[in-house]
Amino acid sequence: MFMLVRETFANVTRTDEHWWKRAHALTLTSDRFDAPTTIDRLTTIVGRSAVIENPADLGAYVSEPRGQYHGRALCMVEPETPEKVAAFLAFCHTHKIGVVPQGGNTGLVGGQTPDASAHQIILSLRRLRAIREIDPSSDALTVEAGVTLRETQEAAASVNRYFPLSLASEGSCTIGGNIATNAGGVHVLAYGMMRDLVLGLEVALADGRLLSTLGKLRKDNTGYDLTRLFIGSEGTLGVITAATLKLYPRPCGHAVAFVGMNDPSQALSLLAFIKERAGPALQAFELIPRLGIDFVTQHIPGARDPLAAPHRWYALVELAGFADRDVDTLAAHIFEEALAQGYVADATLAHSLDQAAALWKLRESLSEAQKREGGSIKHDISIAVNQIPDFIKTAAQRLGEAFPAARPVPFGHMGDGNLHYNVSQPKVGDKQAFLAQRAEINAIVHGLVQEFGGSISAEHGIGVLKRDLLKQVKDPVALDLMRAIKSTLDPAGILNPGKLL
Repeated sequence: MFMLVRETFANVTRTDEHWWKRAHALTLTSDRFDAPTTIDRLTTIVGRSAVIENPADLGAYVSEPRGQYHGRALCMVEPETPEKVAAFLAFCHTHKIGVVPQGGNTGLVGGQTPDASAHQIILSLRRLRAIREIDPSSDALTVEAGVTLRETQEAAASVNRYFPLSLASEGSCTIGGNIATNAGGVHVLAYGMMRDLVLGLEVALADGRLLSTLGKLRKDNTGYDLTRLFIGSEGTLGVITAATLKLYPRPCGHAVAFVGMNDPSQALSLLAFIKERAGPALQAFELIPRLGIDFVTQHIPGARDPLAAPHRWYALVELAGFADRDVDTLAAHIFEEALAQGYVADATLAHSLDQAAALWKLRESLSEAQKREGGSIKHDISIAVNQIPDFIKTAAQRLGEAFPAARPVPFGHMGDGNLHYNVSQPKVGDKQAFLAQRAEINAIVHGLVQEFGGSISAEHGIGVLKRDLLKQVKDPVALDLMRAIKSTLDPAGILNPGKLL
Protein backbone atom coordinates (compact mmCIF):
# COMPACT_ATOMS: atom_id res chain seq x y z
CA MET A 1 0.00 0.00 0.00
CA PHE A 2 1.28 3.45 -0.89
CA MET A 3 1.24 6.33 1.55
CA LEU A 4 1.80 9.89 0.42
CA VAL A 5 2.27 13.10 2.33
CA ARG A 6 0.12 15.51 0.33
CA GLU A 7 0.93 19.17 0.33
CA THR A 8 0.00 22.03 -1.97
CA PHE A 9 2.65 24.45 -3.11
CA ALA A 10 0.38 26.96 -4.77
CA ASN A 11 0.71 29.49 -1.93
CA VAL A 12 4.38 28.98 -1.15
CA THR A 13 6.50 32.04 -1.84
CA ARG A 14 10.10 32.14 -2.96
CA THR A 15 11.03 33.95 0.24
CA ASP A 16 10.24 30.84 2.28
CA GLU A 17 13.67 29.22 2.55
CA HIS A 18 12.18 25.93 3.74
CA TRP A 19 9.52 25.40 1.10
CA TRP A 20 11.77 23.38 -1.21
CA LYS A 21 12.63 21.00 1.62
CA ARG A 22 8.97 20.28 2.15
CA ALA A 23 8.74 19.16 -1.46
CA HIS A 24 10.87 16.21 -0.45
CA ALA A 25 8.09 15.11 1.87
CA LEU A 26 6.32 13.85 -1.25
CA THR A 27 7.93 10.44 -0.87
CA LEU A 28 6.62 6.94 -1.16
CA THR A 29 6.93 4.58 1.79
CA SER A 30 7.46 1.60 -0.50
CA ASP A 31 10.19 0.65 -2.93
CA ARG A 32 7.48 -0.18 -5.45
CA PHE A 33 6.99 2.51 -8.04
CA ASP A 34 4.90 2.45 -11.19
CA ALA A 35 3.53 4.82 -13.80
CA PRO A 36 -0.03 5.24 -12.44
CA THR A 37 1.33 6.08 -9.01
CA THR A 38 3.77 8.57 -10.49
CA ILE A 39 0.99 10.28 -12.46
CA ASP A 40 -1.12 10.49 -9.32
CA ARG A 41 1.69 12.16 -7.40
CA LEU A 42 2.36 14.59 -10.22
CA THR A 43 -1.25 15.75 -10.31
CA THR A 44 -0.92 16.53 -6.61
CA ILE A 45 2.06 18.76 -7.30
CA VAL A 46 1.14 20.58 -10.53
CA GLY A 47 -2.60 19.97 -10.90
CA ARG A 48 -4.62 17.57 -13.05
CA SER A 49 -4.84 19.93 -16.03
CA ALA A 50 -1.05 20.30 -16.10
CA VAL A 51 -0.36 16.59 -16.67
CA ILE A 52 -0.76 15.25 -20.22
CA GLU A 53 -0.73 11.47 -20.64
CA ASN A 54 -2.50 10.68 -23.91
CA PRO A 55 0.11 9.54 -26.48
CA ALA A 56 -1.83 11.28 -29.24
CA ASP A 57 -1.54 14.58 -27.37
CA LEU A 58 2.17 14.02 -26.83
CA GLY A 59 2.95 13.41 -30.48
CA ALA A 60 4.12 16.94 -31.22
CA TYR A 61 6.48 16.95 -28.25
CA VAL A 62 8.33 13.63 -28.53
CA SER A 63 9.99 14.44 -31.88
CA GLU A 64 12.19 17.36 -32.97
CA PRO A 65 11.71 19.50 -36.11
CA ARG A 66 14.08 17.64 -38.41
CA GLY A 67 12.57 14.27 -37.51
CA GLN A 68 15.94 12.78 -36.57
CA TYR A 69 15.03 12.06 -32.97
CA HIS A 70 11.85 10.41 -31.73
CA GLY A 71 11.11 9.29 -28.20
CA ARG A 72 8.40 8.19 -25.82
CA ALA A 73 7.45 9.93 -22.60
CA LEU A 74 5.64 8.79 -19.50
CA CYS A 75 3.79 12.10 -19.68
CA MET A 76 4.31 15.82 -20.04
CA VAL A 77 3.83 18.30 -17.22
CA GLU A 78 3.11 22.00 -17.71
CA PRO A 79 3.54 23.79 -14.36
CA GLU A 80 2.10 27.27 -14.27
CA THR A 81 4.49 28.78 -11.70
CA PRO A 82 8.23 28.53 -11.00
CA GLU A 83 7.40 27.15 -7.57
CA LYS A 84 5.52 24.25 -9.10
CA VAL A 85 8.42 23.61 -11.47
CA ALA A 86 10.71 23.39 -8.49
CA ALA A 87 8.33 21.14 -6.54
CA PHE A 88 8.04 18.84 -9.55
CA LEU A 89 11.83 18.62 -9.80
CA ALA A 90 12.12 17.85 -6.11
CA PHE A 91 9.78 14.89 -6.57
CA CYS A 92 11.69 13.63 -9.60
CA HIS A 93 14.98 14.06 -7.78
CA THR A 94 13.74 11.96 -4.88
CA HIS A 95 12.54 9.18 -7.17
CA LYS A 96 15.30 9.51 -9.79
CA ILE A 97 12.90 10.17 -12.66
CA GLY A 98 14.45 11.64 -15.81
CA VAL A 99 13.20 15.11 -16.78
CA VAL A 100 13.46 16.56 -20.30
CA PRO A 101 12.93 20.35 -20.25
CA GLN A 102 11.29 21.77 -23.35
CA GLY A 103 10.51 25.28 -24.55
CA GLY A 104 9.20 25.76 -28.08
CA ASN A 105 10.61 22.41 -29.32
CA THR A 106 12.57 24.17 -32.06
CA GLY A 107 16.03 22.81 -31.19
CA LEU A 108 18.04 21.09 -33.92
CA VAL A 109 20.31 18.67 -32.01
CA GLY A 110 17.81 16.47 -30.15
CA GLY A 111 18.33 18.17 -26.80
CA GLN A 112 14.60 18.51 -26.12
CA THR A 113 13.53 14.97 -27.05
CA PRO A 114 12.92 12.13 -24.55
CA ASP A 115 14.50 8.73 -25.03
CA ALA A 116 12.60 5.61 -26.08
CA SER A 117 12.03 4.20 -22.57
CA ALA A 118 8.68 5.95 -21.88
CA HIS A 119 10.03 6.55 -18.35
CA GLN A 120 11.15 10.15 -18.79
CA ILE A 121 8.85 13.14 -18.28
CA ILE A 122 8.76 16.15 -20.57
CA LEU A 123 8.75 19.37 -18.59
CA SER A 124 7.12 22.04 -20.74
CA LEU A 125 7.74 25.64 -19.70
CA ARG A 126 5.14 27.09 -22.06
CA ARG A 127 2.72 28.07 -19.25
CA LEU A 128 5.30 30.35 -17.62
CA ARG A 129 4.02 33.33 -19.58
CA ALA A 130 4.43 36.39 -17.37
CA ILE A 131 6.24 39.53 -18.45
CA ARG A 132 7.18 40.55 -14.94
CA GLU A 133 8.76 43.95 -15.49
CA ILE A 134 9.82 46.32 -18.26
CA ASP A 135 12.20 49.06 -17.15
CA PRO A 136 13.27 51.28 -20.05
CA SER A 137 15.31 53.51 -17.72
CA SER A 138 17.49 50.54 -16.79
CA ASP A 139 17.20 48.99 -20.26
CA ALA A 140 16.01 45.75 -18.66
CA LEU A 141 13.14 43.36 -19.20
CA THR A 142 12.21 40.43 -16.93
CA VAL A 143 10.18 37.64 -18.53
CA GLU A 144 9.31 34.06 -17.69
CA ALA A 145 10.74 31.17 -19.63
CA GLY A 146 7.67 30.36 -21.74
CA VAL A 147 7.42 33.80 -23.35
CA THR A 148 8.30 33.51 -27.03
CA LEU A 149 11.15 35.44 -28.57
CA ARG A 150 8.75 37.46 -30.73
CA GLU A 151 6.67 38.40 -27.69
CA THR A 152 9.84 39.51 -25.97
CA GLN A 153 10.78 41.67 -28.95
CA GLU A 154 7.28 43.17 -28.94
CA ALA A 155 7.43 43.87 -25.20
CA ALA A 156 10.69 45.77 -25.70
CA ALA A 157 9.21 47.70 -28.63
CA SER A 158 6.23 48.72 -26.49
CA VAL A 159 8.56 50.98 -24.47
CA ASN A 160 10.61 52.07 -27.50
CA ARG A 161 13.43 49.64 -26.79
CA TYR A 162 15.01 46.84 -28.80
CA PHE A 163 15.74 43.22 -27.93
CA PRO A 164 18.15 42.18 -30.69
CA LEU A 165 18.09 38.38 -30.71
CA SER A 166 16.58 37.32 -34.05
CA LEU A 167 15.98 33.75 -35.26
CA ALA A 168 13.92 32.20 -38.01
CA SER A 169 11.86 30.40 -35.33
CA GLU A 170 11.23 33.50 -33.22
CA GLY A 171 7.46 33.08 -33.37
CA SER A 172 7.63 29.74 -31.54
CA CYS A 173 10.98 29.46 -29.76
CA THR A 174 10.94 30.56 -26.13
CA ILE A 175 13.24 32.66 -24.00
CA GLY A 176 13.97 29.74 -21.69
CA GLY A 177 15.06 27.60 -24.61
CA ASN A 178 17.04 30.47 -26.15
CA ILE A 179 19.00 30.82 -22.92
CA ALA A 180 19.42 27.10 -22.30
CA THR A 181 20.98 26.70 -25.77
CA ASN A 182 22.79 30.08 -25.87
CA ALA A 183 21.01 30.99 -29.09
CA GLY A 184 22.81 33.02 -31.74
CA GLY A 185 21.01 34.25 -34.84
CA VAL A 186 21.69 36.98 -37.35
CA HIS A 187 22.58 39.88 -35.03
CA VAL A 188 25.45 38.31 -33.07
CA LEU A 189 27.86 40.51 -35.01
CA ALA A 190 26.41 43.61 -33.35
CA TYR A 191 25.03 42.39 -30.00
CA GLY A 192 26.55 39.01 -29.19
CA MET A 193 24.87 35.70 -28.42
CA MET A 194 22.18 35.09 -25.82
CA ARG A 195 24.88 34.85 -23.16
CA ASP A 196 25.65 38.51 -23.80
CA LEU A 197 21.99 39.55 -23.50
CA VAL A 198 21.20 38.13 -20.05
CA LEU A 199 21.54 40.11 -16.80
CA GLY A 200 20.16 37.50 -14.41
CA LEU A 201 18.23 34.25 -14.13
CA GLU A 202 15.76 32.38 -11.99
CA VAL A 203 16.55 28.66 -12.09
CA ALA A 204 14.81 25.66 -10.55
CA LEU A 205 17.50 23.28 -9.36
CA ALA A 206 17.30 19.50 -9.47
CA ASP A 207 16.69 19.21 -5.73
CA GLY A 208 13.78 21.66 -5.78
CA ARG A 209 15.47 24.87 -4.73
CA LEU A 210 14.91 28.09 -6.66
CA LEU A 211 18.06 30.06 -7.40
CA SER A 212 17.60 33.72 -8.32
CA THR A 213 20.21 36.04 -9.78
CA LEU A 214 17.48 38.23 -11.28
CA GLY A 215 18.26 41.91 -11.25
CA LYS A 216 19.07 44.90 -13.39
CA LEU A 217 22.65 45.44 -12.24
CA ARG A 218 25.29 45.78 -14.95
CA LYS A 219 28.03 45.36 -12.37
CA ASP A 220 27.98 42.74 -9.61
CA ASN A 221 31.40 41.42 -8.64
CA THR A 222 30.36 39.22 -5.71
CA GLY A 223 31.81 35.83 -6.51
CA TYR A 224 31.28 33.18 -9.16
CA ASP A 225 29.17 34.11 -12.17
CA LEU A 226 26.38 31.61 -11.56
CA THR A 227 24.13 33.21 -14.16
CA ARG A 228 26.34 32.26 -17.06
CA LEU A 229 26.88 28.78 -15.73
CA PHE A 230 23.33 27.90 -16.76
CA ILE A 231 23.37 29.67 -20.14
CA GLY A 232 24.07 27.07 -22.81
CA SER A 233 23.84 24.16 -20.34
CA GLU A 234 20.93 22.66 -22.34
CA GLY A 235 18.79 21.90 -19.28
CA THR A 236 21.41 19.61 -17.73
CA LEU A 237 22.19 21.78 -14.68
CA GLY A 238 18.86 23.42 -13.86
CA VAL A 239 15.61 24.57 -15.42
CA ILE A 240 15.43 28.25 -16.31
CA THR A 241 12.09 29.73 -15.21
CA ALA A 242 12.68 33.47 -15.74
CA ALA A 243 15.32 35.91 -16.94
CA THR A 244 16.22 39.58 -16.85
CA LEU A 245 17.35 40.61 -20.33
CA LYS A 246 19.27 43.57 -21.71
CA LEU A 247 17.46 46.08 -23.89
CA TYR A 248 18.96 48.54 -26.36
CA PRO A 249 17.93 51.75 -28.11
CA ARG A 250 15.42 51.01 -30.82
CA PRO A 251 16.75 51.62 -34.34
CA CYS A 252 14.91 54.26 -36.30
CA GLY A 253 15.37 52.34 -39.51
CA HIS A 254 17.16 49.54 -41.29
CA ALA A 255 18.91 49.37 -44.64
CA VAL A 256 19.19 45.96 -46.30
CA ALA A 257 21.47 45.26 -49.24
CA PHE A 258 22.01 42.19 -51.40
CA VAL A 259 25.35 42.08 -53.18
CA GLY A 260 26.99 39.77 -55.72
CA MET A 261 30.67 38.78 -55.48
CA ASN A 262 33.22 36.40 -56.94
CA ASP A 263 34.30 34.46 -53.86
CA PRO A 264 34.40 34.41 -50.03
CA SER A 265 37.74 36.27 -50.05
CA GLN A 266 35.98 39.21 -51.66
CA ALA A 267 33.24 38.90 -49.02
CA LEU A 268 35.88 39.11 -46.28
CA SER A 269 37.29 42.29 -47.81
CA LEU A 270 33.79 43.75 -48.11
CA LEU A 271 33.06 42.95 -44.46
CA ALA A 272 36.15 44.87 -43.34
CA PHE A 273 35.28 47.74 -45.69
CA ILE A 274 31.76 48.08 -44.27
CA LYS A 275 32.92 47.79 -40.66
CA GLU A 276 35.28 50.74 -41.14
CA ARG A 277 32.52 52.94 -42.55
CA ALA A 278 29.44 51.79 -40.64
CA GLY A 279 30.90 50.92 -37.24
CA PRO A 280 28.18 49.77 -34.82
CA ALA A 281 25.49 50.38 -37.45
CA LEU A 282 26.47 47.06 -39.09
CA GLN A 283 23.92 44.58 -37.76
CA ALA A 284 24.26 41.50 -39.99
CA PHE A 285 26.52 40.11 -42.70
CA GLU A 286 25.30 36.83 -44.19
CA LEU A 287 27.18 34.79 -46.78
CA ILE A 288 25.24 32.78 -49.41
CA PRO A 289 26.53 30.65 -52.32
CA ARG A 290 24.95 30.68 -55.78
CA LEU A 291 23.70 27.12 -55.31
CA GLY A 292 21.72 28.25 -52.29
CA ILE A 293 20.03 31.00 -54.31
CA ASP A 294 19.22 28.47 -57.04
CA PHE A 295 17.58 26.20 -54.46
CA VAL A 296 15.49 29.02 -52.99
CA THR A 297 14.30 30.51 -56.28
CA GLN A 298 13.40 27.05 -57.55
CA HIS A 299 11.52 25.79 -54.50
CA ILE A 300 10.20 28.79 -52.53
CA PRO A 301 7.13 30.53 -54.02
CA GLY A 302 7.66 34.21 -54.70
CA ALA A 303 11.44 34.11 -54.26
CA ARG A 304 13.51 35.60 -57.06
CA ASP A 305 17.08 36.63 -57.74
CA PRO A 306 17.18 40.41 -57.16
CA LEU A 307 20.31 41.01 -59.27
CA ALA A 308 20.40 41.23 -63.06
CA ALA A 309 23.03 38.53 -63.54
CA PRO A 310 24.05 35.49 -61.49
CA HIS A 311 27.14 35.60 -59.27
CA ARG A 312 29.13 32.86 -57.60
CA TRP A 313 28.61 34.28 -54.08
CA TYR A 314 26.38 36.79 -52.32
CA ALA A 315 26.22 38.75 -49.09
CA LEU A 316 23.10 39.98 -47.36
CA VAL A 317 23.97 43.05 -45.32
CA GLU A 318 21.85 44.96 -42.81
CA LEU A 319 22.63 48.33 -41.28
CA ALA A 320 20.66 50.00 -38.49
CA GLY A 321 20.07 53.70 -38.14
CA PHE A 322 19.59 55.69 -34.97
CA ALA A 323 18.54 59.27 -34.32
CA ASP A 324 21.82 60.80 -35.43
CA ARG A 325 22.24 58.85 -38.69
CA ASP A 326 20.29 58.52 -41.92
CA VAL A 327 20.85 54.82 -42.53
CA ASP A 328 19.59 54.82 -46.11
CA THR A 329 22.01 57.56 -47.10
CA LEU A 330 24.82 55.82 -45.23
CA ALA A 331 24.12 52.52 -46.99
CA ALA A 332 23.91 54.16 -50.41
CA HIS A 333 27.29 55.84 -49.93
CA ILE A 334 28.91 52.64 -48.67
CA PHE A 335 27.75 50.46 -51.55
CA GLU A 336 28.41 53.10 -54.21
CA GLU A 337 31.99 53.23 -52.96
CA ALA A 338 32.16 49.44 -52.69
CA LEU A 339 31.11 49.12 -56.35
CA ALA A 340 33.59 51.78 -57.43
CA GLN A 341 36.48 50.11 -55.60
CA GLY A 342 35.61 46.62 -56.81
CA TYR A 343 34.55 45.11 -53.50
CA VAL A 344 31.32 43.92 -55.11
CA ALA A 345 30.26 43.10 -58.65
CA ASP A 346 26.67 44.25 -58.25
CA ALA A 347 24.36 45.38 -55.44
CA THR A 348 20.76 46.30 -54.71
CA LEU A 349 19.30 48.19 -51.77
CA ALA A 350 15.80 47.58 -50.45
CA HIS A 351 13.60 50.67 -50.80
CA SER A 352 10.69 49.43 -48.70
CA LEU A 353 9.92 47.06 -45.87
CA ASP A 354 8.49 44.57 -48.35
CA GLN A 355 11.67 44.64 -50.42
CA ALA A 356 13.79 44.17 -47.29
CA ALA A 357 11.63 41.21 -46.25
CA ALA A 358 12.02 39.70 -49.72
CA LEU A 359 15.80 39.93 -49.49
CA TRP A 360 15.82 38.35 -46.04
CA LYS A 361 13.52 35.61 -47.34
CA LEU A 362 16.30 34.48 -49.66
CA ARG A 363 18.50 33.85 -46.62
CA GLU A 364 15.87 32.50 -44.24
CA SER A 365 14.46 30.04 -46.77
CA LEU A 366 17.75 28.23 -47.38
CA SER A 367 17.08 25.36 -44.98
CA GLU A 368 13.59 24.76 -46.31
CA ALA A 369 14.80 24.87 -49.91
CA GLN A 370 17.54 22.35 -49.13
CA LYS A 371 14.96 19.90 -47.79
CA ARG A 372 13.27 19.91 -51.17
CA GLU A 373 16.56 19.03 -52.86
CA GLY A 374 16.68 15.73 -50.97
CA GLY A 375 19.08 14.62 -48.27
CA SER A 376 21.17 17.24 -46.52
CA ILE A 377 23.95 16.63 -44.01
CA LYS A 378 24.21 19.72 -41.83
CA HIS A 379 27.04 21.23 -39.79
CA ASP A 380 26.82 24.21 -37.42
CA ILE A 381 30.44 25.32 -37.07
CA SER A 382 32.47 28.40 -36.27
CA ILE A 383 35.81 29.47 -37.67
CA ALA A 384 37.87 32.62 -37.13
CA VAL A 385 36.40 35.14 -39.55
CA ASN A 386 39.65 35.65 -41.45
CA GLN A 387 39.93 31.89 -42.07
CA ILE A 388 36.49 31.40 -43.62
CA PRO A 389 37.59 31.72 -47.28
CA ASP A 390 40.39 29.17 -46.81
CA PHE A 391 38.09 26.83 -44.90
CA ILE A 392 35.40 26.90 -47.61
CA LYS A 393 37.98 26.27 -50.33
CA THR A 394 39.69 23.41 -48.49
CA ALA A 395 36.42 21.77 -47.44
CA ALA A 396 35.16 21.83 -51.04
CA GLN A 397 38.38 20.20 -52.23
CA ARG A 398 38.30 17.39 -49.66
CA LEU A 399 34.61 16.68 -50.10
CA GLY A 400 35.05 16.76 -53.88
CA GLU A 401 37.76 14.12 -53.67
CA ALA A 402 35.70 11.79 -51.48
CA PHE A 403 32.19 12.56 -52.73
CA PRO A 404 32.50 14.22 -56.15
CA ALA A 405 28.74 14.40 -56.80
CA ALA A 406 27.81 15.86 -53.39
CA ARG A 407 26.86 19.55 -53.37
CA PRO A 408 28.27 21.73 -50.54
CA VAL A 409 26.02 24.64 -49.54
CA PRO A 410 28.00 26.69 -46.98
CA PHE A 411 26.10 29.75 -45.79
CA GLY A 412 25.47 31.76 -42.67
CA HIS A 413 26.71 34.40 -40.31
CA MET A 414 30.08 35.30 -41.80
CA GLY A 415 30.24 38.45 -39.69
CA ASP A 416 30.70 36.40 -36.51
CA GLY A 417 32.41 33.35 -38.03
CA ASN A 418 29.43 30.96 -37.86
CA LEU A 419 28.89 28.84 -40.98
CA HIS A 420 26.14 26.34 -41.61
CA TYR A 421 28.27 24.06 -43.73
CA ASN A 422 25.57 21.88 -45.24
CA VAL A 423 26.12 19.22 -47.88
CA SER A 424 23.23 18.34 -50.20
CA GLN A 425 22.92 15.01 -51.90
CA PRO A 426 23.88 14.57 -55.58
CA LYS A 427 21.35 15.94 -58.02
CA VAL A 428 20.58 12.42 -59.17
CA GLY A 429 20.80 9.83 -56.42
CA ASP A 430 19.13 8.06 -53.55
CA LYS A 431 18.48 10.12 -50.41
CA GLN A 432 18.96 7.31 -47.91
CA ALA A 433 22.13 6.10 -49.61
CA PHE A 434 23.54 9.61 -49.31
CA LEU A 435 22.51 10.04 -45.66
CA ALA A 436 24.14 6.70 -44.88
CA GLN A 437 27.45 8.44 -45.62
CA ARG A 438 26.86 10.96 -42.83
CA ALA A 439 29.72 9.69 -40.66
CA GLU A 440 32.28 9.99 -43.44
CA ILE A 441 31.13 13.48 -44.45
CA ASN A 442 31.02 14.61 -40.82
CA ALA A 443 34.55 13.33 -40.32
CA ILE A 444 35.80 15.45 -43.22
CA VAL A 445 34.03 18.64 -42.15
CA HIS A 446 34.59 18.35 -38.40
CA GLY A 447 38.15 17.17 -38.89
CA LEU A 448 38.85 20.30 -40.91
CA VAL A 449 37.17 22.42 -38.24
CA GLN A 450 39.65 21.03 -35.72
CA GLU A 451 42.58 21.76 -38.05
CA PHE A 452 41.40 25.38 -38.28
CA GLY A 453 40.98 25.67 -34.50
CA GLY A 454 37.22 26.13 -34.79
CA SER A 455 34.18 24.78 -32.98
CA ILE A 456 31.88 21.92 -33.97
CA SER A 457 28.89 23.78 -32.51
CA ALA A 458 28.49 27.49 -33.01
CA GLU A 459 24.88 28.14 -31.98
CA HIS A 460 22.77 24.96 -32.12
CA GLY A 461 24.30 23.22 -29.10
CA ILE A 462 25.35 19.62 -28.47
CA GLY A 463 22.20 17.71 -27.44
CA VAL A 464 22.36 14.09 -28.60
CA LEU A 465 23.58 14.83 -32.11
CA LYS A 466 27.11 15.90 -31.10
CA ARG A 467 27.38 14.33 -27.65
CA ASP A 468 29.85 11.63 -28.66
CA LEU A 469 31.78 13.99 -30.91
CA LEU A 470 32.21 16.42 -28.02
CA LYS A 471 34.22 13.80 -26.15
CA GLN A 472 36.64 13.63 -29.06
CA VAL A 473 37.22 17.36 -29.52
CA LYS A 474 36.80 18.96 -26.10
CA ASP A 475 39.76 19.50 -23.81
CA PRO A 476 39.76 16.56 -21.33
CA VAL A 477 40.27 18.90 -18.38
CA ALA A 478 37.28 20.96 -19.48
CA LEU A 479 35.18 17.79 -19.76
CA ASP A 480 36.22 16.72 -16.26
CA LEU A 481 35.16 20.09 -14.86
CA MET A 482 31.85 19.93 -16.73
CA ARG A 483 31.14 16.47 -15.29
CA ALA A 484 32.05 17.68 -11.79
CA ILE A 485 29.65 20.62 -12.06
CA LYS A 486 26.91 18.33 -13.36
CA SER A 487 27.46 15.88 -10.49
CA THR A 488 27.29 18.68 -7.93
CA LEU A 489 24.11 20.31 -9.22
CA ASP A 490 22.35 17.14 -10.36
CA PRO A 491 23.70 14.23 -8.28
CA ALA A 492 20.81 11.95 -9.22
CA GLY A 493 21.29 12.66 -12.93
CA ILE A 494 17.64 13.51 -13.59
CA LEU A 495 18.11 16.67 -15.68
CA ASN A 496 18.00 15.98 -19.41
CA PRO A 497 19.79 12.65 -19.07
CA GLY A 498 21.86 11.55 -22.05
CA LYS A 499 22.23 15.08 -23.41
CA LEU A 500 25.43 17.11 -23.78
CA LEU A 501 27.60 14.86 -21.56
